[in-house]
Amino acid sequence: MHERRYSLPPFAALRAFHAAATRRRFRDAAESLGVTESAVSHQVRRLEDFLRVALFERDGGGVRLTAAGRRYLEQIDPAIRQIEIATEALLHPGGRSVVRLTLPPSLAASWLIARLGGFERAHPDVELQLVATTRVLDLRRDQVDLAIRHGKGAWPGVEAAFLLEETALPVCAPGYLALGDGEPAAGEPTAEALRRARLIVNTLSPDEWEEWARARGLAPPDLAGAIELEGAEQVLQVAEGGHGLAIGRRPVVDDRLARGVLEAPFGAGDPTGAAHYLCRPAGTAPTAAVRRVEAWLRDLAGRT
Repeated sequence: MHERRYSLPPFAALRAFHAAATRRRFRDAAESLGVTESAVSHQVRRLEDFLRVALFERDGGGVRLTAAGRRYLEQIDPAIRQIEIATEALLHPGGRSVVRLTLPPSLAASWLIARLGGFERAHPDVELQLVATTRVLDLRRDQVDLAIRHGKGAWPGVEAAFLLEETALPVCAPGYLALGDGEPAAGEPTAEALRRARLIVNTLSPDEWEEWARARGLAPPDLAGAIELEGAEQVLQVAEGGHGLAIGRRPVVDDRLARGVLEAPFGAGDPTGAAHYLCRPAGTAPTAAVRRVEAWLRDLAGRT
């Protein structure tokens, strides 16, 4: 019987390649590993010599994976991440598992943060870290386990599953459109009520008034003289202060409606065609802690 010979490359070289491939720059890989950029370059060349194939194309200050490099990364990435998980479990037996979740700040503030206490009581062994940002993060490169993203559900490099439908509806401070009885005049056409109001426009979604009006079969409202602000949170704060009529998006606006600081003078909202999706890096097996966070988020969404 012949003894099996193992053809494993040096692990330091594998770590350097993995860091450089997921971060796209040797400098960033070096910072993550706590070594010099030249050390990363040396280890990558060592791995290329071992494999007898080029893994990167050097391009000025950056690097780009070759076709062979992309295939190799896809095959070794799950194994390296599993080694990290196993090592963490041995280093911190009985400790809390960390799950990093990124989501838009507006959704975090209005929908999720107030509910975190329930998760912590149900899962004291899981530490849920929120990364609230408007940027679309690279989940692999930024070492994020889960994301809640807003859109149509198609992003490269992630597995996306529907989580929450989004609807849009005009909102304002209670009584803003009052004509004696606290609501738009009985029988007053919506278009007339819109003309009486000062509209608030979110410059990050400049077409949302037109889209809402068309969904209702109305002509797009005149935005001359509208208050223009950048971001949903600013828009809702100004509407809450009684300065105009804004487009609110459910579930982000639900908390303000429930507390009565905003009202929806024209009734229920209309689907926007977009939604919030629960995403994780494609091809990555979720840990038990990640699966528990996913189940909790789906339960919250179902109750919402």
